[in-house]
Amino acid sequence: MAFLVAGLGNPGSRYLHTRHNVGFEVVDLLARNWGVSKFLQKFKSLLAQTTFESHKVVLLKPQTYMNLSGEAVVEAAQFFKIEPETSLLVIVDDMDLPPGKIRIRTSGGTAGHKGVQSIIELLGTESFFRLRIGIGRSLTVPPEQFVLSKITPAELPLFEKTFTKASQAVETILKDGPAAAMNLFNRECDES
Repeated sequence: MAFLVAGLGNPGSRYLHTRHNVGFEVVDLLARNWGVSKFLQKFKSLLAQTTFESHKVVLLKPQTYMNLSGEAVVEAAQFFKIEPETSLLVIVDDMDLPPGKIRIRTSGGTAGHKGVQSIIELLGTESFFRLRIGIGRSLTVPPEQFVLSKITPAELPLFEKTFTKASQAVETILKDGPAAAMNLFNRECDES
């Protein structure tokens, strides 16, 4: 059985390297690390299949726009016969976490994230893994504008480090399971 790793974002060059697209960034980094060179257009997504540590892995970047992410994720999950509570990981941005922090959850609500809300509504369950990537908040820019703003050159080194940490968290989930990954990566988040 396959494991589905869905990084959320918005399609098109206009949204490239925005805070809302950190899910795409992590999926792209995993693809590079695992030697995946080609994504195909399928299930309203860019999709690539590969293996990691003998796990069959489907990398997914929904092309539906954030609010409709569930359409793409559910189509792919049904096709690959994914059991959400054991084999679906969704990578999303989180304004409640500061930049540089990540947090892994095995289920939960939307935390106000429209992409996660769409997936929960169409999947019919909150039971799937989430990897939340901190993007922080702005005191001056409204949230809906802030998430669509570009990561600045000054912030880029921190975000690149975070994408690396997030990719390591995905690999830990695949190798050792979510409990081990939460123990390792959530503790790091809580301690600092």
